[in-house]
Amino acid sequence: MAWDEWEQLKGAAAERAGTRLNSLPSDAAGSGKLVSNRPVWTKAGQDVGALREDVTKALGQLSGGQQGLGADAGCETAGAQKQVYDSWARYVKDVGGRCEKLGALLGKAGSDLQKTDDSVLIDVQNLKVAYADTSAVGGKG
Repeated sequence: MAWDEWEQLKGAAAERAGTRLNSLPSDAAGSGKLVSNRPVWTKAGQDVGALREDVTKALGQLSGGQQGLGADAGCETAGAQKQVYDSWARYVKDVGGRCEKLGALLGKAGSDLQKTDDSVLIDVQNLKVAYADTSAVGGKG
């Protein structure tokens, strides 16, 4: 495919999708490079996953505050308090689960992106070997 044809296809796709392919607007901030850094993804995944521990501790404290308070402890507010507690306990457990799953996804993303970078590097190196320039002949004594 000729370069001009590729540029036309990119332009047509950008118009349909409302996006820019392989480029940044001229006024965009940053270097224009997209960098994938596996340790950063891994750290982000670990940090988000660690939030589950904090949320679990908070749930323990919330549970401790409920000690001795039954649903029918002799006043209407005790029943209401129990309903609020049950609702928050479920919510906090869900937040912990989300943290764990998101942490795992972030870690996997870093691993997957790194594998992509490595496979592209290997492909480029293989091209260099397959299409290596021949040694210069003649002209030098």
